[in-house]
Amino acid sequence: MRLRICTWNVNSVRLRHEHAARFVKEQAPDVICMQEIKCREGEFPADAFREMGLPHLKIAGQKGWHGVAIASALPLEDCAPLEVCREGHARCVGAKVAGVEIHNFYIPAGGDIPDRDLNPKFDHKLNFYETLTAELGKRDPKAPLAIVGDLNVAPGEFDVWNHRYMSKVVSHTPVEIEAFRAMEASLGLIDLTRSMRPEPDKLASWWSYRAKDFRLSNRGLRLDHILVSPGLKDAAWRLGAPASRIHDDVRGWERPSDHAPVSADLVL
Repeated sequence: MRLRICTWNVNSVRLRHEHAARFVKEQAPDVICMQEIKCREGEFPADAFREMGLPHLKIAGQKGWHGVAIASALPLEDCAPLEVCREGHARCVGAKVAGVEIHNFYIPAGGDIPDRDLNPKFDHKLNFYETLTAELGKRDPKAPLAIVGDLNVAPGEFDVWNHRYMSKVVSHTPVEIEAFRAMEASLGLIDLTRSMRPEPDKLASWWSYRAKDFRLSNRGLRLDHILVSPGLKDAAWRLGAPASRIHDDVRGWERPSDHAPVSADLVL
């Protein structure tokens, strides 16, 4: 069977569930992992997702900010959550789908100052990565596991519009990249989108609202990721290469999120 997983920072699910319905109709994902839903569990537009064929829901909501959710066409089974947010924010939710354990994260952006001593938000971000890395290090690499979400780090030179400039800006600083790579190495995680489009191709999944024309300014960052354990490598490469893409056309829809959806197919 084909399992199409999508991650998408929707920047308010109540504002953009119609975007989700259009995306589901066009791309037929089996699972959508959403971040920044900006609502509590009872405020989530569950009926809209049932109508679009994703009736199975796992929601970690929070008033006003944050919030993550998984919507699936297939039944969701409970799995032990990776609760790694020291502030207790609704930033992580997990479930097992078709035998694959999926953990959906909204990692803190980290504020403006890339110094953990001067900026508590940046310290929180690095602590989140360090705690997650330690937890993943306890897992079996052969188990089918996916780490997805808005991970708020653009890890590669070609994941930002200007590597030299962005190296001093939160999301692409050396300490953040080191934290991201340590997380990947803890379980041997495989970056499916970058595997599909190797460097030096430039990739981005986020573009600021400040630009009137995001394609013209083209100052994007690849902040949204689908990473899988070695136990899912065969499933990802079953058709010869990973079928993963950034749906940047969605960023051009009317009143879009500043993030584009990212999808990947597993053939189980």
